Amino acid sequence: MALIKQIRQRTGLAIGVIAGGLILFLLGGDLLSPNSSLLNTNQNIIGEIAGEEITLEEFSLKVEEYKAAFQQRTGRIPAEAEMVSVREQAWQALIVERVFEEEYDKLGLTVSSQELIDMVQGKNIVPELRAQLVNPQTGQFDKSQLITFLQSLETADPAQQAAWAQQEKLFAQARSRVKYDNLLATTEYATTAEAKLEHKSANTIADASVLFLPYYVIPDGDIKIQDAELADYLSKNQEKFKVGNSANLEYVSFSIQASGEDSAAVIAKITDLTAELKASVEDSVFVSKNSEVQQPFQVYAPGDQLPAALTTNVAEFVKGETYGPFITANSSYVSYKVTDQYEGTPKMRASHILFAIEGMDETARAAVKTQAETVLAEIKTTGNFADAARQYGQDGTAQNGGDLGWFAKADFVEPFANATYAAKSKGLLPNLVETEYGFHIIEVTELPSSMYTKLAVLELELVASDLTRNEAFRNADAFVAESGNRDEFTENATEKGLRIIQANNVDATSRNLNNLTDARQVVIWAFSEAAVGEVSTVFELNDAYLVASLVSKKEEGEAKLEDVKDQVKQLVMNDKKAALINQKLAGKTTLEQMKAVFPEASINEVPGLRLSDAVIPGIGFAPKAIGTIFGMKTKGQLTKSVQEDIGVLVAKVNNLTPAAAIGDYTSYQAQLAQGASQRMTYQIMMALQELAKVKDYRYKYF
Repeated sequence: MALIKQIRQRTGLAIGVIAGGLILFLLGGDLLSPNSSLLNTNQNIIGEIAGEEITLEEFSLKVEEYKAAFQQRTGRIPAEAEMVSVREQAWQALIVERVFEEEYDKLGLTVSSQELIDMVQGKNIVPELRAQLVNPQTGQFDKSQLITFLQSLETADPAQQAAWAQQEKLFAQARSRVKYDNLLATTEYATTAEAKLEHKSANTIADASVLFLPYYVIPDGDIKIQDAELADYLSKNQEKFKVGNSANLEYVSFSIQASGEDSAAVIAKITDLTAELKASVEDSVFVSKNSEVQQPFQVYAPGDQLPAALTTNVAEFVKGETYGPFITANSSYVSYKVTDQYEGTPKMRASHILFAIEGMDETARAAVKTQAETVLAEIKTTGNFADAARQYGQDGTAQNGGDLGWFAKADFVEPFANATYAAKSKGLLPNLVETEYGFHIIEVTELPSSMYTKLAVLELELVASDLTRNEAFRNADAFVAESGNRDEFTENATEKGLRIIQANNVDATSRNLNNLTDARQVVIWAFSEAAVGEVSTVFELNDAYLVASLVSKKEEGEAKLEDVKDQVKQLVMNDKKAALINQKLAGKTTLEQMKAVFPEASINEVPGLRLSDAVIPGIGFAPKAIGTIFGMKTKGQLTKSVQEDIGVLVAKVNNLTPAAAIGDYTSYQAQLAQGASQRMTYQIMMALQELAKVKDYRYKYF
């Protein structure tokens, strides 16, 4: 709360309260869950960080902090699916407190009060606040709402003040982490030698003929495998078969899908509400009160995708008209009112290929410009802009074919914006465009549009009524009462015509059972309470009640042969097939002779294989074979046979075109350094977790 008076002194604005309240600080949730009775014992350890045990109580309190932050941002309690992210944030925060903050202290890295003020009301307001305080009329961030809210805190109740203090702490922690990551990321440097190797890998090209012999050219029946061979293979390759906690379950489900009567009731209700919406003069208020979607009143800018249920049912819609109800792909019913259509800031869409020149001298810039002009001429001939962007682009858009999406003129530097907005038709701009970042080849994909549309969305979910749900629960509960063990479970399911579904090798951290995406509670039961052969109580999922039986459970550690026998057998069989293939190829001097031995094999002509490739077109992932091809010194010579996961390969190099030397490798150095910097955040986290020997047992509780 130290910032509150400073903010007040700086703004001098009147104190008020944001309508609806920004912060809802509600305690409960996880602390009041069925696991809460466990909080009174120190035996409930859910993990270990840097040698320090983390208790369920400590973790739950941290979860509550992040849950309150979520409520502060959204004004609502997080749904269970969103709690997954909340718990993960809380866990990462505990790691940061025990691992990262020690590193911050060593470096003297801090976030000052002035910096925090700037983050919450200055020129660099954090995205979390900007996203939540949007004027519904303009669709833009409204700073006045933020100032009003901050001023209101001095007279707010203690819960709100505590929530904001916690939020300030989270902002500071996030900024500290950004500083730390950036500090290390900026140390990344690529040498000229590395840049030359990258250039060589990307531009060395081979023309090769590749004989591909998939393992099925040898019938399985021709291979004999003894259990002793499997055990020997497993003992020598345990690192391939490390297993985590996993379980095998069986379950039956009792559907709680909406009935015909339920559907008729929803249709009648939305029909009445649609008539009211049509007559309403306060559309946003009406749909906020009656719609079951989170954002029932939205502004669609040029390029935004309008709802499919509207565009597929209405060819042309008119301002002020109401359309629907329609049924959606999610089996809900929806109506739309076109509240307004107006001219706003124009937006357009384009793609580009950037040839970077930052940090280069005039000679290097001229070389880059020549390269860009060559590529532009090539695109004018071939028309393959997207392929060229993926090959030559030097920014993050390259992997998307250079697509920049929809943008306003003010979003880009002036030379780029002027060139794109001056285009009279879609297509490739005839000349390069130079900006401070480099030379751009630009293709206009959509001309400027300035039409904005406001939609009021009235949507009602089609869900089962209480009557339907109660009937399904009674059936599931009766099934449990009659199933004291797994044998009775199987017998009763068979008698009642219920399908028994298997869920094998379920990971302890999984939230799914097969295609059931909301089954975390079942997994927790299997790993924390259930004994093998036990039958569960009734679990309520989104659209079904479920009863499960635990078939078996595996502990984390080295794999046992019986657990991975099928996998080991396949790998041993592949090795034996590869040896037999090589035996039959012995003495053959051409690919055609080798193929004659195995008619099911194929010879693939690969004219444009690059040293940087990992996949051979038409064959698959084969990095060892590609390395072998580029290691050949003599044209026309056959490589040795190479065993890959997909089969055995033999190649002949028809031609090898080395990468042409270039005068400057700066762009490749920049690419390598940028890529390493982008990976740095993840690598830092993984390294420090490893050093801290982080152990995570949360799967037993959440």
